[in-house]
Amino acid sequence: MVVFHRVRVVFLLLFVCGSLRDALSFYLPGLAPVSFCENEASEKNSDVPDCKSSIELFVNRLDSVESVLPYEYTAFDFCADQSEKRPSENLGQVLFGERIEPSPYKFFFNKNLDCQTVCVKSYSTEKSDDKVKLDFLKKGMLLNYQHHWIVDNMPVTWCYDVEDNQKFCNPGFPIGCYVTDTGRAKDACVVNADFNDKDTFYIFNHVDITIFYHKVENEAAGARLVAAKLEPKSFKQTNTEKPDCTGPPMSLSNKFKGEIKIPYTYSIKFLEEKQIRWASRWDYILESMPHTNIQWFSIMNSLVIVLFLSGMVAMIMLRTLHKDIARYNQMDSVEDAQEEFGWKLVHGDVFRPPRKGMLLSVFLGSGTQIFIMTFVTLFFACLGFLSPANRGALMTCAVVLWVLLGTPAGYVAARYYKSFGGEKWKTNVLLTAFLCPGVVFADFFVMNLILWGEGSSAAMPFGTLVAILALWFCISVPLTFIGAYFGFKKSGIEHPVRTNQIPRQIPEQSFYTKPLPGIVMGGILPFGCIFIQLFFILNSIWSHQMYYMFGFLFLVFIILVITCSEATILLCYFHLCAEDYHWQWRSFLTSGFTAVYFLVYAIHYFFSKLQISGLASTILYFGYTMIMALIFFLFTGTIGFFACFWFVTKIYSVVKVD
Repeated sequence: MVVFHRVRVVFLLLFVCGSLRDALSFYLPGLAPVSFCENEASEKNSDVPDCKSSIELFVNRLDSVESVLPYEYTAFDFCADQSEKRPSENLGQVLFGERIEPSPYKFFFNKNLDCQTVCVKSYSTEKSDDKVKLDFLKKGMLLNYQHHWIVDNMPVTWCYDVEDNQKFCNPGFPIGCYVTDTGRAKDACVVNADFNDKDTFYIFNHVDITIFYHKVENEAAGARLVAAKLEPKSFKQTNTEKPDCTGPPMSLSNKFKGEIKIPYTYSIKFLEEKQIRWASRWDYILESMPHTNIQWFSIMNSLVIVLFLSGMVAMIMLRTLHKDIARYNQMDSVEDAQEEFGWKLVHGDVFRPPRKGMLLSVFLGSGTQIFIMTFVTLFFACLGFLSPANRGALMTCAVVLWVLLGTPAGYVAARYYKSFGGEKWKTNVLLTAFLCPGVVFADFFVMNLILWGEGSSAAMPFGTLVAILALWFCISVPLTFIGAYFGFKKSGIEHPVRTNQIPRQIPEQSFYTKPLPGIVMGGILPFGCIFIQLFFILNSIWSHQMYYMFGFLFLVFIILVITCSEATILLCYFHLCAEDYHWQWRSFLTSGFTAVYFLVYAIHYFFSKLQISGLASTILYFGYTMIMALIFFLFTGTIGFFACFWFVTKIYSVVKVD
């Protein structure tokens, strides 16, 4: 009954999160709709105070699946608008390398334009500055760097047909493409048969933009934009002063020398869309992603398997323990039953302080901080507050929560260090505040130096770096000291049995109860319940795909916690039955070993799924992966330790011990 009740609860959570995602979608307080009118007179109408006629198009940083390094829009010498101030960015956007800037593409609502000139860029290979800019533009086309444009806080998408007559809407479009010296068309060059010159770059210097709008029921309130699509094209423009957007494509031979002019143009038209409403305007992007249906099936399959495995483990543990406890209590009531066996033999050593208790307590404090941060962040994301429409909100929420959760980290570290009999409380507090965050910051700083050297937009500005350090030293560290103060002030954790002065000798262990095999086996089941979700998360990070299924991610998080707990408890019980009482570090490492499987999977993903080239990109990938693996190790290890601590405390508190 307990197992079936748990199944019902989890499926109820799945239904609630899914319903909230569909109902609330991406538009909660803080993302208000904007109305647009056809002329300035309507904009000044007192009856419609929020109605606008001008539509702003913003440009974001450019990225590529073949490189980890994103670059700002202006790094490629595109047409830029220096007159307007760039919008402010939150902490999460800066950490992710987003650089949103105003663009020179200007238009007004419901006013169609055809072949409008934005600017003309001239280059001469005889000038060193021009040659550098032209070579960088070629590099961007060779590595298939993608534009990311934004209209009304909505990505401008490039929609095209893929397999099985499905339409895929990409929230980006390429700078250009390249035809190799053997005549093979790379990337977007396959869309046009005219791109056939060998060893030649083709620049997408023209875009046909189509904006779809939905009229509000009260027509006086104007209209709202529900979709923005474009089609990139390439035109040489025989007359750059009066372009007609016809003719051969804009090509650039790899061996070109001399002068060249690249005109940038655009056309725009507006279409009314009566079916799509403003609250569901992101749906056409999300539904077109090819992995959506696969993810539903895979996660449901994984969820069912893990639930039944967890239920079987729980039932076995409950039945076995019930028999053991009943047998031991009966033996204590019989006068001639003098000999004890199994896990009861080690009752005088099971709470003996572990070796390196200082380090273990520090890991537990940092793991608690990460666990609470992850739970709260995913909960808000599940409700829709941290959706892709609210740019940078996910990372901002995580960083702010981590900073504010210094108090539980210090408290947990202090409490367990005191229960381990530690007396160097100053060292414990300092290590809790600086060890794990310091390792992450050192790795991040080295990665930032590489990004600075490559001129990438992902490089954190010096001012932001100082702000991060200020948050750490001025908020997180003092809160850690406050938590440690209350942790040391409180009395130590009371154990249900006394610890003997002389440690008991551990008998020879079989292969399966030795530390290393048990630790290696312990991480298999937790990793099995996350690797499908892990694939899509890595895709969103390194292949720049949009991730939005936070309801499923929250459920997988809950399943991971349950699986880590039950797998660790099961192995802990087997080790205690084998009279091995060193369970503290083993419980932490058993579930923490899931991070090793995560690291192995990330290496496999790099070599099998990604097309990343270049030493800098490779170093950055593995540098950031090590940060994720460390955080995951602390998170899962802490779950395993707490579950095992609860289990050991419970079983030794219900057994009669003389």
